[in-house]
Amino acid sequence: MTGGAGFIGSHIADALAAQGHEPVLLDVFLPAAHNCVPPWTRGEWLERGDIRDTDLLARLLSTVDAVCHQAAMVGHGVDPTDAPDYALHNDFGTAVLLAEMHRAGVKRLVLASSMVVYGEGRYRCPSHGVVRPAPRRFSDISAGLFEPPCPECGGALHSELIAEDAPLDPRSTYAATKLAQEHLASAWARQTGGGVWALRYHNVYGPRMPRNTPYAGVASMFRSSLERGEAPRLMEDGLQRRDFVHVSDVALANVLALEAAPPAGALEAVNVCSGEPHTVGELATELARAHGGPMPEIIGGARPGDVRHVVADPAKAARVLGYRARTAFTTGVHSFATAPLRP
Repeated sequence: MTGGAGFIGSHIADALAAQGHEPVLLDVFLPAAHNCVPPWTRGEWLERGDIRDTDLLARLLSTVDAVCHQAAMVGHGVDPTDAPDYALHNDFGTAVLLAEMHRAGVKRLVLASSMVVYGEGRYRCPSHGVVRPAPRRFSDISAGLFEPPCPECGGALHSELIAEDAPLDPRSTYAATKLAQEHLASAWARQTGGGVWALRYHNVYGPRMPRNTPYAGVASMFRSSLERGEAPRLMEDGLQRRDFVHVSDVALANVLALEAAPPAGALEAVNVCSGEPHTVGELATELARAHGGPMPEIIGGARPGDVRHVVADPAKAARVLGYRARTAFTTGVHSFATAPLRP
């Protein structure tokens, strides 16, 4: 497993070990995610190294029967100057890994993908049916108009669950690299007869998230603010909807995918979500209450590439992997309010 010491990877390692598997962990310890080797990392299985190191990969791949690829630069980042690092780690690194898997004869891959490949979610207009809204205009956001209108009539849209066959429209550097990873893995599967489960994680939260970094998720940013005694700051109006899924449920999905028969010669994309959409404001409010900190404050505005609503359809994951999330939103958020974060 690449990224084996990371937030999600370390939980997957624990879940695999609990099921009797022997994961071989590889992590480069990028400073954006790691200040040290965290105490929960399974050191007996850990190799410190880079997925672009072909000699290292050849040695490790000779001992395994599947790859769980979690390593990536994640998050919104700082600005476009991050783009070369995202491409180098996420896409070039994945290409090297796939090439070495072919040389080693390893044909099973579970890829950590992301809901960011969708861009905006699925929307329906009462008059024009399912439509794809255009990117939101800065002038509308500045005026406090956050809901994307119908591109046909300009009317209000209703947000619906998004399934895996939706059009893909990445709107950030990170999103573009995650979609490129899917395309690289899909081409590899066709060329080699290998099989890929691409797990499109929705908004993952839980213990071991990194703190105080622009590369972390929104739950970590809110939690870090509360630890500093500050109110979580909500962009837009706090009513943007997401599917927040606990990291233990993401680990479960990976175990199920590694144990399931992969799609031969193809990539199969699967939403990994809770099936229980909530607003970003609800997340911040529940965290503040459980942490005993100040209530969230709304600051408005939006970052370039931000989307309004992405809420997941969990049906396919249940059908093809037998996956259903186990952690309810309130239970998971209240536990996360005091859980350890990554140093």
